[in-house]
Amino acid sequence: MSTGDRRALLVDTAIEVIAARGLRALTHRALDTELGLPAGSASYYFRTKRALIEAIVERITTRTRDDFAAAALTPTADRQPVAETIAAWLDRLLAQRRGHLIARHALLIDLLDDPDLHPRLVRSLFSVDRARDLFRAMGAPDPDIRAADFVAVIEGAVFDRFAGNRTALRPDTPESVQQLARVLAAHLRV
Repeated sequence: MSTGDRRALLVDTAIEVIAARGLRALTHRALDTELGLPAGSASYYFRTKRALIEAIVERITTRTRDDFAAAALTPTADRQPVAETIAAWLDRLLAQRRGHLIARHALLIDLLDDPDLHPRLVRSLFSVDRARDLFRAMGAPDPDIRAADFVAVIEGAVFDRFAGNRTALRPDTPESVQQLARVLAAHLRV
């Protein structure tokens, strides 16, 4: 296994450790144990916990940016298809990358005072700039305010799906997408 592959495996495993057992459970030893590696392997690739956290933040933000670009969410004046498109993207995110979302939220709290990593995580789910473009395309008054509010709604809907409302629909179903689309469409009104 190449060095890059080993690093990626360690980072992906670290994300799952955080998602399953919390941030306090993330140690170099825990990663070695989880992957059946010799003691000291994780610390060879990431000398400090900070280096590991930086790699996790990079992985989450890069992967989300790539997923967002692949979804090709284009601003349009018609709010219902936009709401359905964004809802389908969020639902896929919840189904396929639940661990990333949980780890992201845990790190958001832990890194509140970090001037470098916290802002990167804050912007990693949905771009306020892209939301502003959406509201401009729809001709909304105050697109800056509307964009910030819309991102807050998306953040809340995602958080509710994995940590709040235990009766929420399971992701990866048409009903789940439709429920998310209704919530988003209500906030896309111009």
